[in-house]
Amino acid sequence: MTRPAHSSQPAQGPDALQRFSRSWASAALTIALGLALLFVLPHVLDDFALVQATVYVVMSILAISLAFIWGYGGILCFGQSAFFGLGAYTYAIAVTNLGDSTVPFVLAIVLPAAFAAILGYLIFYGRLSDVYMGVITLTVTLILFNLINSTAGPEWKIGTAPLGGFNGIPGIAPLNMPGNIDDTIGPRGLFELSFGALLLVYLLLRALLATKPGRVIVASKENEQRLLLLGYDARAYKLFTFVLGAAIAGLAGCLFANWGAFTSPTVFSLAQSAQIIIWVIVGGLGTLVGPVVGCVAIQWLTTQIGTQQTINSNLVLGAILVVFVLMVPKGIVPGVGSLGAALVSRLRRRRDTANVNAVVKEDLDAGPQAAKIDQAAKLDPHGETVR
Repeated sequence: MTRPAHSSQPAQGPDALQRFSRSWASAALTIALGLALLFVLPHVLDDFALVQATVYVVMSILAISLAFIWGYGGILCFGQSAFFGLGAYTYAIAVTNLGDSTVPFVLAIVLPAAFAAILGYLIFYGRLSDVYMGVITLTVTLILFNLINSTAGPEWKIGTAPLGGFNGIPGIAPLNMPGNIDDTIGPRGLFELSFGALLLVYLLLRALLATKPGRVIVASKENEQRLLLLGYDARAYKLFTFVLGAAIAGLAGCLFANWGAFTSPTVFSLAQSAQIIIWVIVGGLGTLVGPVVGCVAIQWLTTQIGTQQTINSNLVLGAILVVFVLMVPKGIVPGVGSLGAALVSRLRRRRDTANVNAVVKEDLDAGPQAAKIDQAAKLDPHGETVR
């Protein structure tokens, strides 16, 4: 990333400091709430509910990955499920061959990031427009989906791991303590690991966005040409954003493969890609917490609909997307924030109006008394008016 020859420092006035304080206060509150849930939920949920909560958490990590690259970097990627699927398949294949899960866990993050680095370099340094970005990532997802689907024969294997085609890869070994394949984590351990990973990803992204490179990433979304004139290589920052988002999606894919001990080509499906976008839009684009809220809400609703046979969940998801785009375009979290800010502003105006009315009333009440005092001051010692 090239640095400008002359860079100006950001404003450090009271408003900037106040915004900075509010930002980190909200981050601290989010982390505190997350830690509370991390320690409380395993004790109050039964085994089935804990397993269900785990997949909500894993998908929330996936939602944050797109929220970061789209909401802050301005990169609308229709292929986030491609990196998610690569993470799942990389872990499944590697752990089947190696046994110990330490290296497969790392590979599940590194391989999607490396794939995104190659793809992103061709896109960003090829000076392709945002439209082509969406088309290319969508096409890559379709290619991977059809490629994995066509590997059903026994000849399709990597090492000792058969790819399984549309049947997927069953019996995936769970994560274990490094160096000890017999010490594996159970459902509670996977929930705690996934929730801890979600909090860590959130904290790292918040910290990144508070730094100078983070501000440049946000600026690359607004005006690339201006960044170029200031001496920044916007393409490098976009590439970094794209790669980091892919690594986070790969982490989610690895945890997802552990959650079900199974993975299939559906992780690359267009339906999965569309769901991620819906989560971000419903929760709130331009936030990190919003997509988590949107993901959990949509996943819960989909689960409830899945217990019925009369309602098509895809139709419901489509209807939700249309409603939010038309009625709540900012999403749940920004919408609630705007509503809260408007309510606070209204209460402050009422308080200020009441204070002004009290002062005016006090002045009016004091008026006649002040006139009497002024009249008395004009009297001489003998009680006669001085003229």
